[in-house]
Amino acid sequence: MANSAMKGYSLLILLITATIVSAKKSGDVTELQIGVKHKPASCEIQAHKGDRIKVHYRGKLTDGTVFDSSFERGDPIEFELGSGQVIKGWDQGLLGMCVGEKRKLKIPAKMGYGEQGSPPTIPGGATLIFDTELVAVNGKGTGAEESDNSEL
Repeated sequence: MANSAMKGYSLLILLITATIVSAKKSGDVTELQIGVKHKPASCEIQAHKGDRIKVHYRGKLTDGTVFDSSFERGDPIEFELGSGQVIKGWDQGLLGMCVGEKRKLKIPAKMGYGEQGSPPTIPGGATLIFDTELVAVNGKGTGAEESDNSEL
């Protein structure tokens, strides 16, 4: 009897370990991760809570599926930082960013769309990955939002 109980216990440990390993492999995160991909040489304009900011972004799921992108539209999103107009991961992940800076945000579901997701493009419990670029703060920026057409 003790031997079969031990086998059952071992199987349970194995299943728990496999679940933890597969969760880590999937790219899911439990806390906000901020990666600075490019920082301008000088940071004269920084984003603070209450600022009106313009941000270019590309949103992806952990499997690489792009669900939205302002880069393709050529139209950055504009909103008041820290006021709840966007998901929590953005309100926190863009604080202190310099105009012209590029960040990669890995946002856990609890700071994104939660367990309900945003059907049909974002499943419930999804970790979100955003490539972001701060274009302007309170109307002052690099002019990057217009620069794409200047070479035509």
